[in-house]
Amino acid sequence: MFSHFVLLLLFGGAMTVEVQRPRGVPLSKRQFYEEDKPFTCLDGFRTIPFDRVNDDYCDCPDGSDEPGTAACPNGNFHCTNAGFRPAFIPSSRVNDGICDCCDTTDEYNSGAHCQNTCRELGRKEKEELQKIAEIAKEGFMLKKQLIQEAKQGLEDKKAKLGDVQDSKKDLEANVEALRTVKETAEQPEKEAKERHLKAWEDQKAVIRLEKDKARMAAVFLELDDDADGFVSVAELQSHSELDPDSDGSFTESEAQGLLGGVDKVDTVAFETVWNNIKEKYVSENQPNADVPPPGETPQEETPDTVSNNDSENYPDEDIPEEEDDEDEEEEDDEMDEEDYKAPPAMRTDEKTKDDDEEGPMPPYDQETQALIDGAQKARDEFNEAEKALREVEDQIRNLEKEISFDFGPSSEFAYLYSQCYELTTGEYVYRLCPFNRVSQKPKFGGSETSLGTWGKWAGPEDNIYSVMKYEHGTGCWQGPNRSTTVKLTCGKETVVILTMRSFRSSLDNTLKGSQSLQQN
Repeated sequence: MFSHFVLLLLFGGAMTVEVQRPRGVPLSKRQFYEEDKPFTCLDGFRTIPFDRVNDDYCDCPDGSDEPGTAACPNGNFHCTNAGFRPAFIPSSRVNDGICDCCDTTDEYNSGAHCQNTCRELGRKEKEELQKIAEIAKEGFMLKKQLIQEAKQGLEDKKAKLGDVQDSKKDLEANVEALRTVKETAEQPEKEAKERHLKAWEDQKAVIRLEKDKARMAAVFLELDDDADGFVSVAELQSHSELDPDSDGSFTESEAQGLLGGVDKVDTVAFETVWNNIKEKYVSENQPNADVPPPGETPQEETPDTVSNNDSENYPDEDIPEEEDDEDEEEEDDEMDEEDYKAPPAMRTDEKTKDDDEEGPMPPYDQETQALIDGAQKARDEFNEAEKALREVEDQIRNLEKEISFDFGPSSEFAYLYSQCYELTTGEYVYRLCPFNRVSQKPKFGGSETSLGTWGKWAGPEDNIYSVMKYEHGTGCWQGPNRSTTVKLTCGKETVVILTMRSFRSSLDNTLKGSQSLQQN
């Protein structure tokens, strides 16, 4: 029931101390097992004679009277494992023929042939601990370096922020000055373009009036069948399309009404008649050319349809991809310029019926074109100045965000900001951009899936900066949105270990050299 152990204590030299205790009892509980006193179960259930301890019969419900046998199903056997780490095993494994303790003490009466491997295990553990200690030491030195770099980087950013804020003031003043120049140049440009347009509208009105008079004269001659210089009721009735009520019966009284209540009119009086009939009149020489049949409303000419679908210009496989956000922003910057651009000298984009009859608007005169060019130059300079101001404002926002960001108690994680790391597996490429987002993309093509955007530090209270949480990723099928947990430990290099869980992705961002990342 008893075993003897030797504990070496160093007090300027080595001496041997014999410690007696029942088999399977750890030193921490030695005081409860005194040979010359009755034994009380550790749960206080009962007290038994000490000779019933380790007698291979379970007297205590908690199994504490049989620490060195397999009698109690809920007992625990203590392995001393000198030279390695002490351990506890279930009492059921005592003398079961399998050595669970590296010092073989659990098989004292089974006849099992086991070797004491504690020293070898201790040696290997010591080597591993030394390696871990070296990595931790190097990691600690790296951490100190990162903290120093972060401190210097923060000072640099604050200094840069001050410089950029000063430059913003100059840019704002420049924008306002150029705005005044632009508005000053645009006013005479607007007036000159309006004058040019009005002159063109007046010219078109004259052209239309001349064409209308010419057509009226031709129609008069066409209606004057007897060439007597008059258009009579009978001559007007020969054109049934002029029937006012379009009932199929163009009566004499209806024709007389169109002639103003008289039987015939000359060329002067026909001008009034012409205004009433010209929309319906069908020329005998050009039937169906300009006027629809009687009873139908004239329809405007329909220009050829021009498709706005750019993809029709390309084969299916050559449809251009959408531009990036940056390109879209550049296009937005350019839109103002396009809005102000002068019309081309010859308009050809959208021809109307008037354009076909009267021709395109003539080019601007030299003076007007000079005003347009000057205003456009002022707009270009203003737009460039505004663009530069927006870029500086974006730079200020980014600097303020980075300066105020929580990068750890000593900003040791600041070096991860604006960096991205990739991990390629057999099926996916995972991309981690610390403090921004996490995503996955099929290795052999396909759309990217968001695994979450930066949420917060989510470690335990005593080590909150050990875990990053990325939230609100793409929703799972009939489930919640994806999220990612990134666990941080100290080491020499940055690597990623990936574990997948139900409705969740977890990226363990460890720093202990299992797989290198490609830094973007």
